[in-house]
Amino acid sequence: MSLRSASRLLAPALVLTLAGALSACGGSSSDDSAADSSTKATAASGAFPAKIATKFGTVTVDEQPKRVVALGWGDAETALALGVQPVGQSDWLAFGGDGTGPWAKDLYDESPQKIGTLEPEYEKIAALEPDLILDTKSSGDQTRYDTLSKIAPTIGVPKGGEQYKIGWEKQTTMISQALGLADEGEKLIADTEEKFAAAAKAHPEFKGRTITVGSRTSNGWGAYVRGTDRVGFVEELGFENNPKVEAEAGEGFSVTVSEENLQMLDADLVVMAPIGIEASKISGDALYKSLPAVKKGHDVVFDDQDISQAFATNSVLSVGYALDKVVPLFAGALK
Repeated sequence: MSLRSASRLLAPALVLTLAGALSACGGSSSDDSAADSSTKATAASGAFPAKIATKFGTVTVDEQPKRVVALGWGDAETALALGVQPVGQSDWLAFGGDGTGPWAKDLYDESPQKIGTLEPEYEKIAALEPDLILDTKSSGDQTRYDTLSKIAPTIGVPKGGEQYKIGWEKQTTMISQALGLADEGEKLIADTEEKFAAAAKAHPEFKGRTITVGSRTSNGWGAYVRGTDRVGFVEELGFENNPKVEAEAGEGFSVTVSEENLQMLDADLVVMAPIGIEASKISGDALYKSLPAVKKGHDVVFDDQDISQAFATNSVLSVGYALDKVVPLFAGALK
């Protein structure tokens, strides 16, 4: 699938910031004053130089970053979970405020500069004088990476991570290594994996059941494929992604589903999110209601924006919130 097709499943907020300065403004600063430091955690001794493998090659971070700009979806939340406050970040889901969900409330001492999403505002980034740019969950576009890396060392997507195909574990590992906080990152991952394991153990009925994780926008219907956060989330609970969806998977993070082929969404459990539309546009749709799973009541349509956004963001901070809210919904729908 092309980026143009895939992007139809992104929130409208993602496409409102396509305009930005495209000139590459070089240079970075390493002001050591406390006022300019965005790092509140202390790196472990000997953590630098840190080498992080990406799609674009190995990136070396020579010393503790002090001014971090987080551009990838969930990158800022991951940094915050590690005790680092970015000076600039992208607000992918138009949260407003500090640009993060309620699960990251009050983690900033000072609000960051907001940066565009699909096409970052490069001049605005350069003006922040970052010494590290995080872009681990993004399109993986070469031009985007090349332009950012002229401003500061940039941690781009991992190999195979194009089109937002990077899980919260890999995202946490890459960012914690770049910040010199690998041990802290490993602990965050271990703690979160324990939460998933506990949820899966408490709900053995999830294991081996097929699931469709999809959405509807003003442009139409779609379903997410393996390798994306949403599917990774449900797989960790024991579900199997809808084989009919996987059979159509391409390079993108989702497949488009026509109304004529809407029965393709049917599975043991169907989970749908409205993006830029009311939830009733899904739950009240006649074709959707004709799905066998929906007729049996084996479906969940997210009508709570916080739950939907936590599930979509799937950062190491948001997954705990999503587990608390989403797992009971899944269990109730399968009864």
